[in-house]
Amino acid sequence: MPYFRHRSHLPFSPEEIFAWHMRPGAFERLLPPWVRVRVLEMEGGIHDGGKVLLAIKQGPTEVKWEIRHAAFEEDRLFRDEQVSGPFEKWVHSHRFIPADEGGCFLEDEIEWAAPLGSAGRLFAEGFIEREMDRLFSFRHARLRNDLTLHSRYGGPRLTVALTGGSGLIGSALTDFLTSGGHTVLPLTRGRGESRGKEPIWDPLGGFLDPAVFEGVDAVVHLAGESLAAFRWTAEKKEKILQSRREGTALIARTLAGMAHPPPLFVSASAVGYYGDRGNDVMTEESGPGTGFLAMVCREWEGATGLAQKAGIRVVNLRTGFVISPLGPGLGKMLPPFKAGLGGRIGSGRQYMSWIDLDDEVGLIHHALTRPGVSGPLNATAPNPVPNATFTDTLGRILGRPTLVPLPSFAVKGMLGEVGTELLLKGARVTPKKAEDTGYEFLFPNLEDSLRFQLGRVG
Repeated sequence: MPYFRHRSHLPFSPEEIFAWHMRPGAFERLLPPWVRVRVLEMEGGIHDGGKVLLAIKQGPTEVKWEIRHAAFEEDRLFRDEQVSGPFEKWVHSHRFIPADEGGCFLEDEIEWAAPLGSAGRLFAEGFIEREMDRLFSFRHARLRNDLTLHSRYGGPRLTVALTGGSGLIGSALTDFLTSGGHTVLPLTRGRGESRGKEPIWDPLGGFLDPAVFEGVDAVVHLAGESLAAFRWTAEKKEKILQSRREGTALIARTLAGMAHPPPLFVSASAVGYYGDRGNDVMTEESGPGTGFLAMVCREWEGATGLAQKAGIRVVNLRTGFVISPLGPGLGKMLPPFKAGLGGRIGSGRQYMSWIDLDDEVGLIHHALTRPGVSGPLNATAPNPVPNATFTDTLGRILGRPTLVPLPSFAVKGMLGEVGTELLLKGARVTPKKAEDTGYEFLFPNLEDSLRFQLGRVG
């Protein structure tokens, strides 16, 4: 029967690493982003009898996978055993072994058997072993990175109110914070006072109960109408603007009216603030650009003014192109690039100011835990690249040619203003404030980020 083992040394104690695994969000942090996985049920944690039910997308179908936990020994061991799913057998032992030189050896041992008996072993074993190596290399790297980020902050655990928690950044932030011992209070959009344990707010209707923020250490506001559309109609553009301006203003107004408001308000913005700026290097001190997205970002950031005037520390998070196959940007690029149909967009000279999803989460954590961070904060990696460099790098990692350019006239003809704003314009944005306040990027270079997020390390 096949046997797989992956072992690495982490500079953290077995107690620290085991405690991380026991917290909410830890399991989700270890899911590979290049695989479409949904957690359908989870109960009991990693203690004996705990259960996880997953749905894994495979082509046009979903495969259910149910596992149960067993052999729990605090700070030493726990085990996953398949109840039903894609394998004939799956027994996964997680071992936490103290290292003589300090830290801990994290060891994953798996006894497994491919489906379909001897036929499965003949055709699938090599593929499955390669995929497991990809998976556990990613898991150990993300665990190391998350614990490293958490170790930079030694203060008390925080309670964070969050809007936009179901989005790409919001869901990653939630799992990161809760696995680090913090508490996240998600706000859902709707009408009324509450639904279950989650408070409700209505950004366009002006409903938000200040009691939601009582005793909260920070508010992180990530909600907003999606930019994705085949074309931006006048109605779509108004929704994009209103959702950001009105929702942000409602939170700022609510916080400003409280006798004891949370001391910090982190509000999303975007590098679209800078407009189309060619090769000029943009920092947080650079002025705004022109165009629809630049106007939206100015209004968006301006809506936080009441909170700032009330003495609340405000951070305007100017986010760039987020590197994750789960996101709308890279996720839509992957199918044509994997098919060998990718290439530069327009001239290819427009800059893409990108950031790895894990650094995006890390920068929000940095803002939450560093009192000296305020005002605009560029959430971009230190090394922005032209579009042509981005596409060449992605093609090389995927092992595919990038010889099919998308001309500017085709972008404008197919997508109109949305294509011009999102694909043909660019700004060379650098994270000066992040670096000046001590943030150390996990992924300062594009190739390392893409390899990590796509499971193509090495």
